[in-house]
Amino acid sequence: MYATDDLRKEHEGIKVALAVLEHVARELDADQPVNVDDLDQILDFLKTFADRCHHGKEEDLLFPALEAAGVPVQNGPIGVMLADHDHGRKAIRAMSDALPGMREDSPEARKAFAAAAHQYITILGSHIARENTVLFAMAEQQLPPEKHEELARGFDKIEEERIGPGVHERYHEMLDRLSDAYLGK
Repeated sequence: MYATDDLRKEHEGIKVALAVLEHVARELDADQPVNVDDLDQILDFLKTFADRCHHGKEEDLLFPALEAAGVPVQNGPIGVMLADHDHGRKAIRAMSDALPGMREDSPEARKAFAAAAHQYITILGSHIARENTVLFAMAEQQLPPEKHEELARGFDKIEEERIGPGVHERYHEMLDRLSDAYLGK
């Protein structure tokens, strides 16, 4: 068992949110009506779970462990992942900034939200693929089993402290509902 298994499972939930977001962005591009409350929920999930919790596990625990094992930060895979996190945060801020105007059906806000959503989907889609295939493979090869056990305990603690008990499950329920509504799954 690797600590990275937990992160890969979290990526699956994040990918569902990205698929829903992509569907909504295409509706915005086609000038179709959208449910702004659903967008608000997706943004909450991305800010709280994907960024604060998931990226927090990587930034606070996994990346330092990899750096200590000799994986370079600057000009290396960790630096690329950190830059992706920063670019993703900017796109989330842009979507959040557009949301009030979306509530008033502003065409400019709709375009701004859709553009930021497309940007975020592109960033996170490739980011997840690189982590799953490159960075996590490095962690699995370079970190000893006891370090993976320590990381897994730390991941649990971060999740408990940053999102609280039961929130992970509520997010999955929300993702299931949104997936059914938008993706027909």
